[in-house]
Amino acid sequence: MSQERHLAKGALGTFESAIMGIAGTAPAFSVAVTTAAIVAAVGVLSVGSIFYCGLIMFGIMLAFIHLSKITPHAGAAYAWVGHVFGRKWGFFAGWGLLVASTFFMVSATIPAATSTLLLIAPDLVESTTWVTFTAAVWLTLVTIVVAKGIKHASYAQIILTVIETVVVFALVIAAFVQYGGKPAHAPSFIWFSPFSFTPQLFATGALTAIFFYWGWDVTMNLSEETRAGAHADETHPASKGAFWAMVNLILFFVIMMIVVLIVLNDDEIAKANTNVLFAVASKLFAPPWNYLAVLSTVLSTIGTIETQILQFSRSMFAMSRDDMLHPRYAKIHPTWQTPWVATLVIWFLGVLLLFSSSFMPTVKQILESSILAIGFQICFYMSLTGFACAWHYRGKLKVNTYSAVSYVLWPLAAALFMVFIALYSIPTFSTITIVMGIGGILAGFVPLFLGGLRRANKV
Repeated sequence: MSQERHLAKGALGTFESAIMGIAGTAPAFSVAVTTAAIVAAVGVLSVGSIFYCGLIMFGIMLAFIHLSKITPHAGAAYAWVGHVFGRKWGFFAGWGLLVASTFFMVSATIPAATSTLLLIAPDLVESTTWVTFTAAVWLTLVTIVVAKGIKHASYAQIILTVIETVVVFALVIAAFVQYGGKPAHAPSFIWFSPFSFTPQLFATGALTAIFFYWGWDVTMNLSEETRAGAHADETHPASKGAFWAMVNLILFFVIMMIVVLIVLNDDEIAKANTNVLFAVASKLFAPPWNYLAVLSTVLSTIGTIETQILQFSRSMFAMSRDDMLHPRYAKIHPTWQTPWVATLVIWFLGVLLLFSSSFMPTVKQILESSILAIGFQICFYMSLTGFACAWHYRGKLKVNTYSAVSYVLWPLAAALFMVFIALYSIPTFSTITIVMGIGGILAGFVPLFLGGLRRANKV
């Protein structure tokens, strides 16, 4: 295998980058899997939680875009936080993403498995053994596609996202036509009002809402593989992709949450659990057309598994290339031009976690624990990125209002909100969520220490 340390430069354009960003958050998957959890936590205020967390995530997106002007980098948050605050802080920003992506292999592949079994073997949907086995099969298949090259991955994403979008648009139109005049929950300004939230209520809903948006930053991890503009001062296509992905996602999630609330009552949402889209489709369309929602969820989930493998492998590759992790993970395949060793690592860890999770009593318990742990880790590494942007560009406060808000104030406010959300949520965590969420980050001290010893021995 090649030891060359260059990815496939210029393989993606702005459109493909935006598709990757949208697919990274997996719109249909996010709605299907997390709607029941957020409605159970904050009720109809779910709409406001989604909207305000979208604004918070928009601030983090601005931080990523501005920091990418330092240099396009496969490590993204790891590289830029390290540039601003030092290598150790950069390491933990990257480590937070690696741990979150690893746990995501459970929270993403399990819904793919349950949806698949719903289509081919409905009686096995509640069997943790069959669900985890099917999840492992999906994880293996997607890993093969990712390892074969970034172009293969981008083509697959475009196809999956187009089909998913058509199905979801059909659901939105049918929902407003059939239930606009007789909603299960009457639309109200209270849904959006910031005064409807207490601090604890906002934090409770926000940790789940943050999970909705996570994944768009894969566009920044793919910036080394995205074609740069013709002029040096032109905005990098990866940044454009991130911007348009975020705008579309905020609109989509708010609309879809409204759709769920006007079609389903609280009891129906709770019973739907991780199949909310199917529950909506079943009230809108007769069989077998309602199963298109299940297909949409499967495709969306496959898409987000793919982007998270990409994000993990590029981050691990970048950290290993800089010798923060062992250099073995920076190996590039000579033909596919992908970090094949790092890709195999996320596959192995994902299968290991799936096997371990099969001993938990219910599929629902597995998902709830992993989603909350991931939400905490997202807040950790993204808040570091927001703080890094605000500090690095603090001189922009004196330029003009736009620069002050875009480069400093909005990213800073978003980072502070994420810290607040994370800290306020810790007391509500179960023991297993604390072990996964906080313990996963603290485990980073081990590779950081070993890396320090390795570099010291080279001197």
